[in-house]
Amino acid sequence: MNLSRNWRRLLGAALSLGLVFVVGMAMAAEATPEQAAGQRSHVPPMRQRPPGKAAIASANFLATGAGFEVLAKGGNAFDAAVAVAATLSVVEPESSGIGGGFMAVLHRARDNRDVFIDAREVAPAAVDAKDYVGPDGRPNRDHSLNGPLAAGIPGEPAGLVLMAERYGQLPLQESLAPAIRIARDGFHPDPRLREAIAQKRAILQRWPASAAKYLRGGKPPAADALWRDPAQARTLELLGAHGDAGFYQGETARRLVAAVRAAGGNWTLADLAGYRALERTPLQFDYRGYRIITAPPPSSGGVALAEMLNILSGFDLDKLDRAHRVHYIVEAMRRAFRDHNDYLGDPDFVKMPLDMLLSPYYADGLRQGILPDRATPSSMLPVAEASDPGMHTTHFSIIDADGNMASVTSTVNTLLGSSFVAAGTGVLLNNEMDDFALVPNQPNAYGLLGSKANAPAPGKRMLSSMSPSIVIGANRTMVIGSPGGSTIITQVLEGILHFIDGQDASEIVADKRFHHQYLPDVVYVEPGTFDAATSEELTRMGYALKPREPWGFMNVVTWNRLTNTLDAASDPRRPSGLGKVE
Repeated sequence: MNLSRNWRRLLGAALSLGLVFVVGMAMAAEATPEQAAGQRSHVPPMRQRPPGKAAIASANFLATGAGFEVLAKGGNAFDAAVAVAATLSVVEPESSGIGGGFMAVLHRARDNRDVFIDAREVAPAAVDAKDYVGPDGRPNRDHSLNGPLAAGIPGEPAGLVLMAERYGQLPLQESLAPAIRIARDGFHPDPRLREAIAQKRAILQRWPASAAKYLRGGKPPAADALWRDPAQARTLELLGAHGDAGFYQGETARRLVAAVRAAGGNWTLADLAGYRALERTPLQFDYRGYRIITAPPPSSGGVALAEMLNILSGFDLDKLDRAHRVHYIVEAMRRAFRDHNDYLGDPDFVKMPLDMLLSPYYADGLRQGILPDRATPSSMLPVAEASDPGMHTTHFSIIDADGNMASVTSTVNTLLGSSFVAAGTGVLLNNEMDDFALVPNQPNAYGLLGSKANAPAPGKRMLSSMSPSIVIGANRTMVIGSPGGSTIITQVLEGILHFIDGQDASEIVADKRFHHQYLPDVVYVEPGTFDAATSEELTRMGYALKPREPWGFMNVVTWNRLTNTLDAASDPRRPSGLGKVE
């Protein structure tokens, strides 16, 4: 048989996992009715009356309020998204900000247009992988996580400009106004921000501008402190007044580059001037009569979701007991993360076998290797212990009165990003360089492995787990996403399954979670997820269950189009969030 190179690689991957993978178009005739329904249901586009109200769910009540403020001025969901993201940059810097990047799935109601906004950070032109390798040949985590070498060129400002100019209804200045006001007039930091500053105190003290911003008087802010950020207010004003040029050129750009280079980084003015946010075609696939619209590469999330749901389409999960339902879901997670590690990267730099990874026939082959009552060992690579998946990154979901939708996941990577503030700008820089495979097959901060497909290169976007998604059924719609590092993908998977099972927004965000990412070969379990009998049965099947403190901060909006009602919910694991319908 004459197989293409991609077919041979994927066949080898399948066989190395002990799978039977049959190649041939004749398999189309052998698909079960359940598979056909799951993969080819062709959900019709929505053409129903708009909801008449709006719903926003975000990680902070001030950000949700900013979104509604902009809607009240005549803005749409995309203007509101700009307002929410910019406000989160001010009030939730531990998770996101204009020194980082975002990925967004947008749906425009008037023409049923779906688009993906890629505002992911990129490596600077002078990137050198040797800067991130220690004398022992292992990753130098201090360089990849802390300080200016850890930071990619930010994408969020350009992404906000693109969203406002191409999809919004208001001038960018109006959508940024709530964030500018809050930064200038002040707000009271919530407990999580105060805890993050206390946790990163020693690292923040390395750089005067970081200490000046976050450790006023040498200490984290008190609970009753009024926090002002006039430098970031000025940066946002320049962005609003001049668009891309207000950040990537002129005063802000000069200050960013001067600060980075003075502290040992390698940014140039050309790096900033050359940055572009991109529009890409979102991934779309069907599962059990629902259309999922999600993130393409350089996110790994959408591909992994498609692969997992393609595998699960061959099982009737509704008829299984709890242990066997979890068994098949975990095995789907395991296989998708295996491919995540090997094949995915920036589509502008890497030729990926997406046609195969997204193929239902490839999923058929993967499914054949799942035993009905036994775990599949993840023995392909040395076990690497993952760090806490955490809740770094943020997500918000919006549906406006006209039916426009925005699913936006924004990040600076780990807690407080690089901890480096560029003097004179108020901008806290990301540490997304750690999301590259800096040393092949060595884990990053989330325990994820990588290959040369995700190796750093000038101008290259690092692979991401961000999975902003919109799910559309015959009568119900959901906008969903979450932070959580590598767990983002599995959280969104579980949220989609719960939505299809009929749960509402508040139930979906509150559901207990479990996670498997191929390596380490353990199932992370949130306390209370399984009863004793289920845990015992999963252990008997060969699973190692590892308790982990609650993770993620999911924000979900749902729209029941039969009753024309909206529902918004923010994860109860974080009291600062707010889901609101108005």
